[in-house]
Amino acid sequence: MIVNQPIDSTDFLSREHVLADYRLACESRQASLLGRKDVMGGRAKFGIFGDGKELAQLAAARAFQKGDFRSGYYRDQTFVAALGELQWTEFFAQLYAHTDLAYDPNTAGRSMNGHFATRWLDEQGHWKAQTDFYNSVCDIAPTAGQMPRSVGLAYASKLYRDNPGLAGITQFSHGGNEVTFATIGDASTSQGMFWETMNAAGVLQVPLLVSVWDDGYGISVPVELQTTKGNISKVMAGFQRDGGTDGHADKGFAIFTVNGWDYAKLLETYEKAAHICRTEHVPVLVHVQELTQPQGHSSSGSHERYKPTERLDWERAHDCNVQFRNWILANSYASEAELAVIEKEAKDVARDARNTAWKAFIGSILPDHQEAVRLLEQAANGLATTNATTASALLTLGADLQKETSPLRRDAVTAVRKALRLLRTQPIEQRQALISWLERNNIENADRFSSHLYSQSDESPMRVEPVEAVYSDESPMLDGYLVMQRYFDGLFGRNPLVVAIGEDVGHIGDVNQGFAGLQEKYGHLRITDTGIRETTIIGQGIGLAMRGLRPIVEIQYFDYIFYALATLTDDLATLHYRTKGGQKAPVIVRTRGHRLEGIWHSGSPMGAMLNSLRGIHVLVPRNMVQAAGFYNTLIKSDDPALLVECLNGYRLKERLPDNLADFCLPLGIPEVLQEGTDVTVVTYGSMCRIVLEGASLLAEVGVSVEVIDVQTLLPFDITGRIVDSIRKTNRVVFADEDFPGGATAYMMQQVLEEQNGYAYLDSAPRTLTAKAHRPPYGSDGDYFSKPSPDDVFDAVYALMNEAEPNRFPAVY
Repeated sequence: MIVNQPIDSTDFLSREHVLADYRLACESRQASLLGRKDVMGGRAKFGIFGDGKELAQLAAARAFQKGDFRSGYYRDQTFVAALGELQWTEFFAQLYAHTDLAYDPNTAGRSMNGHFATRWLDEQGHWKAQTDFYNSVCDIAPTAGQMPRSVGLAYASKLYRDNPGLAGITQFSHGGNEVTFATIGDASTSQGMFWETMNAAGVLQVPLLVSVWDDGYGISVPVELQTTKGNISKVMAGFQRDGGTDGHADKGFAIFTVNGWDYAKLLETYEKAAHICRTEHVPVLVHVQELTQPQGHSSSGSHERYKPTERLDWERAHDCNVQFRNWILANSYASEAELAVIEKEAKDVARDARNTAWKAFIGSILPDHQEAVRLLEQAANGLATTNATTASALLTLGADLQKETSPLRRDAVTAVRKALRLLRTQPIEQRQALISWLERNNIENADRFSSHLYSQSDESPMRVEPVEAVYSDESPMLDGYLVMQRYFDGLFGRNPLVVAIGEDVGHIGDVNQGFAGLQEKYGHLRITDTGIRETTIIGQGIGLAMRGLRPIVEIQYFDYIFYALATLTDDLATLHYRTKGGQKAPVIVRTRGHRLEGIWHSGSPMGAMLNSLRGIHVLVPRNMVQAAGFYNTLIKSDDPALLVECLNGYRLKERLPDNLADFCLPLGIPEVLQEGTDVTVVTYGSMCRIVLEGASLLAEVGVSVEVIDVQTLLPFDITGRIVDSIRKTNRVVFADEDFPGGATAYMMQQVLEEQNGYAYLDSAPRTLTAKAHRPPYGSDGDYFSKPSPDDVFDAVYALMNEAEPNRFPAVY
């Protein structure tokens, strides 16, 4: 095993450490060069590397301490290697998409190269002590996508330092002394996520150290077309705190600029920047200028296409490794001969790591290929005398499989599937061995490529024991907002890890009063107002949840979730999956939606959520008591979730359970709100009341409607309760307030296709949805845009008219 040891942060300019840095810079560069060659030679699919950024990352790593967090992107290979958290064999294993965690412990081959992740979870899915690690949050490729969560990671340090209720929790923090090192390319600072993050960090005054790697280009677009003044630190000057760098300075950022080829200055800058960030909890920007990108943006193309000759000449002269070499010689740290030895050894190290990784990758695939070839030959031999044409085709499949020089798992699977198509008319004995091989491979490949979308631990919400609500004669009737108020008061009183963050959630107790009076009781560190910045509200939640806290983050209205959708779908929804169970962030996203007033306050875009948020549970309680039961379940579990409360339900009366603090609703279990025999209507959320009103109208004309509240959309009806109802009624309507083809189409697919409900239908299934446009303002806009009890009556009655026209004559 080739090991990169962490670099000691003491005695920065000793000969030992200078030459260790040079060695690692050379190894990293060689890894980048060989990686690109492997892509061009067909061994790997795509490559994006950190060459040209080596010195800055070495300096940043020197300032990095155990317990700190790196929240970066796909250029940070030298940074992670310098911390001892990346072996070059792992670097190449990820490039080849090796699916074995023993070889790619970062992402098990699920992410392209340059995506690094500390495995915070043990094999049972439980937290390890983060203070023992040099932590890397699993990188994501979307530009600036790493920034929102960085706010939350840094904000956690603030809470661990300033909230005395967290003082005894040492698994995740040493008194809030952890710095979050965020890294980003200069072109990506054009993204709104970057600016929202910087503003939030400045307001919150959190220990976030942002490094901007500035190589002058965003692929082919030069910095002057990306950034005002062509310089991010100049643009950020207004964020600079006044009063210098002492503890009495005004709020704002400490800003440093440094050239990426200046080794000594880089070390000095990062030592000072990290010290300020760590001790004073001040956000810091380090603008690392005059970096280069020797191989261009990625393996997709050559930078010679768009950079002028003068720029290319400048880059060759200012390559940080070249400049570092010159500096070492000029300061007599080593001779030419000594550096030549280091450079040769670095080439050998990178080459050996590459060869070792490739051999292991191929070795993991060949046994299945060889077994497939053997079975193909066996099947061909069995047909040699009875069907020579098919036998020859099978032998050709086997021979082609053996010729593969860069084999993939799909090659053998494709060959076997082709063989089974050829053998489809043969007796089962001729096919069974190949069928068994394919079935085994399907199971193994499901684990390799499709597992861990959700938690598999004993803390999964699917394993939380349900507890029914208990009522007595003394159970009071309360407005829905008072139910939430009572619930949150109890939750915050008994669980010090829970925090709430959102617009207006603190001082006024949220716009619907669910937190009224609770900030005064529990303090602003636990119930916190934010600016209008949905993306970083979600980011705060992700970062806090990654560090062991239990945030409930509020998107004020469901319609506003689109501001944060990229962060939800790219980062939160994929985290557990893309690390194959190595990281988690059990954040609860609280919002309110469905119907109230106007285009941007009446949204129920469930189809968009269902198609974007696989990896996040989506809960749609019909009232506030049900919401409380789901919150109890989620707080006990370790998956992220989106819970949509009914915006028009806060003033409706509900009976308060006696065991409000304890009752837990299971996910994926629908509830039958009204039994019936003629038609099943499946719905959720605020539509439950609408459908029940429509069912009352239908009862007046002799139609018996079974009304089912699905309660959660992800997961959906895991027990088949809806099909049980259809088996009785033989007719079904799926109803909601989403656009046509949205969540109703999803529910129909789940029930009719996944659960085979089609077999029990005597009539075509129907959907009842909102119109294709957003609902206009006013009560008329609501009535003519979203389903009403009248619409429920018409949709269900039309089914009965079709089935029994004499008994149910047409209304219109």
